[in-house]
Amino acid sequence: MAPRANWKGFLRLSLVNCPVALYPATSESEKISLNQLNRQTGHRIKYLKVDAETGEEVPNEDIVKGYARSTISRSQRHR
Repeated sequence: MAPRANWKGFLRLSLVNCPVALYPATSESEKISLNQLNRQTGHRIKYLKVDAETGEEVPNEDIVKGYARSTISRSQRHR
């Protein structure tokens, strides 16, 4: 996919207008990702997504966004 311009405009020099576009200097494939490390041990820090009720790790494909509609839990509603 071709990069998209962050800004487009014109540069006016006396009677001449020149179109100008600014593009990002790097692409997504050139970006690097850094790990967080423990300063004292040098070991990598991991963030696990864990179910609050069961304590089991949840895979990313099973995580959805939402909001709490009430303070009554689902199991209490169906009683």
